[in-house]
Amino acid sequence: MRMADAAQKAMTAEEFYLWCRDQEERYELVDGFPVPLRGMAGASLTHDALSTNLIIALGNQLRGTGCRPTTPDAAVRTSIKRIRRPDVTVECAPPDAKSFEARNPIAVFEVLSPTTRKIDRNVKLQEYMRHPTLRVIVHIDPDLMDVLVYTRAEGGPWETERLDTADAVVRIPGTPAAVPLSAIYEDVPLSVPER
Repeated sequence: MRMADAAQKAMTAEEFYLWCRDQEERYELVDGFPVPLRGMAGASLTHDALSTNLIIALGNQLRGTGCRPTTPDAAVRTSIKRIRRPDVTVECAPPDAKSFEARNPIAVFEVLSPTTRKIDRNVKLQEYMRHPTLRVIVHIDPDLMDVLVYTRAEGGPWETERLDTADAVVRIPGTPAAVPLSAIYEDVPLSVPER
């Protein structure tokens, strides 16, 4: 099915996953229709470095725990007609070779970009906050050392914390993961904020 064909009819999640197997780009499902993940351009090298740093740090800390970091290839279903692809997801379920989505995601990380910042901070944030298994949502600014961490305890409300120093730590409750911003931003050139 070509993109033009897909745009004519709403898809189920299962139809979407089958359709994605033949696509060269990554897509999310929004209200039943495929939407390119990052437009038609790839992510910047800064975006890639931040995502890679996260996967390395989380992978090392989560090894042997039953949890692991995943790339945007592991989707997160946020509703019947919405499927998102966070930059990094922490999944705590045994791997299923036949599945295209995280079955028990507990944390999602989004590296903000000019084209996705508003959607990540508004629409996707609300979708993630309604997800039953998510406990941590993290927004990472690629230009400044500035990270917003949303956390909720079991059954509790969401709380927000801003981290902006190299020794500040992003923690994932229920796991040993405690990633300092210095590890997330390692080898990433940052802008100097105007004073």
